[in-house]
Amino acid sequence: MLIINRYIPLEQLYLIGGMVFVLLIQIYFYLRYIRLPKAKKNTIDTQIEHAGDQLDLFESNIKGVSVIIAARNEAHNLLDYLPAILDQDYPMFEVIVVDDGSEDNTRDVLDQIALHYPRLKRSFVPRQARIISSKKLALSLGIKAARYDYLLFTDADCRPATNKWIQEIMRTFDNNPDNEVVLGYGAYFTSKGLLNRLIQYDTLFNGLHYLGAARCHHPYMGVGRNMAYKKGWFLSNHGFTSILGEMAGDDDLLVNHNAKGKNTAIVTTPDSLTWSVPKQTWKSWWQQKRRHLSVSPRYTLRSRIRLTAEPMTRVAWYALAVLLLCFGTDIVRMAVGVLLLIRLIIRWTVINLSAKRLGVKKIGCDIVIWDILLPLISLLILITPYRKPKHW
Repeated sequence: MLIINRYIPLEQLYLIGGMVFVLLIQIYFYLRYIRLPKAKKNTIDTQIEHAGDQLDLFESNIKGVSVIIAARNEAHNLLDYLPAILDQDYPMFEVIVVDDGSEDNTRDVLDQIALHYPRLKRSFVPRQARIISSKKLALSLGIKAARYDYLLFTDADCRPATNKWIQEIMRTFDNNPDNEVVLGYGAYFTSKGLLNRLIQYDTLFNGLHYLGAARCHHPYMGVGRNMAYKKGWFLSNHGFTSILGEMAGDDDLLVNHNAKGKNTAIVTTPDSLTWSVPKQTWKSWWQQKRRHLSVSPRYTLRSRIRLTAEPMTRVAWYALAVLLLCFGTDIVRMAVGVLLLIRLIIRWTVINLSAKRLGVKKIGCDIVIWDILLPLISLLILITPYRKPKHW
């Protein structure tokens, strides 16, 4: 100890010990929640190959699925992406698109597509409907009209990664009869620019977090771009009744308040992904981020504690590092540099290995920038005065 004190003051030694402790917490978090294990091999394909007619469907125990989409002024996206959903390689499904008070030619587009796809059903929310979240009403109408008990949700600007999307989701229900909720990953198309790199990292990190939490029996959210649940589960939890006062939350709050560790599963194969068009301007991304964060105070206390643990330890990590780099001895600075490098390597490896298993683009060296900036951006959004719109 005397030799150590000769080169490292005792107070700095304590601070280094604090960094090591925080590093261990961070490593635990990444290995438990962010590391994505290899997905199990699909077992539903063989059943589908032998499901040629209606009799075979019942013999093979193939479950019917209702895909539900709420669309507002999405005529262009419906033309581009809806056929990929209607062309899914699954024997028993329907697609229900609810026109959420569109003012463009969404209805005409749906009429045109319906001529070629008998599976397509259409409904609408009256334009004069005056409620806080018309999307929840649109989804409720779609659920009410659904023929099947298994409900799969996505958005009008989403395209399934392949024509095996429904198969992958339904395989997860088949693997365990207790599964009532299945959470998938909604990726964004890549493009050039700093904003897109930020969106890619933010989406990947948050996605790995909520998928990992659900895998560890602590589900706290899902995304409406790619999630499924049983109609009976939705009705038994009184639908959106408890969150009608929120303009958002039709996906994350519904899962947060009602999903349990024993009835929630995840699907992470590349075929199970949906791909969406990301925001193109900083302003629109900021508004989207604000909308998502606006419902976080409605999360359960247990969820809020788990969600704040990682960013708080991250802030402590960087605070200790800056303090020691500014005022520490040379040997202390070297030790801090080694610890920073260790965490960076672990973080980069775990996130990119998980990205590879999902089938999305890996994160580059700018991971260091987003690691520091995103918690600050989220904090700024949360503390900035926010005037909610009257309708969503």
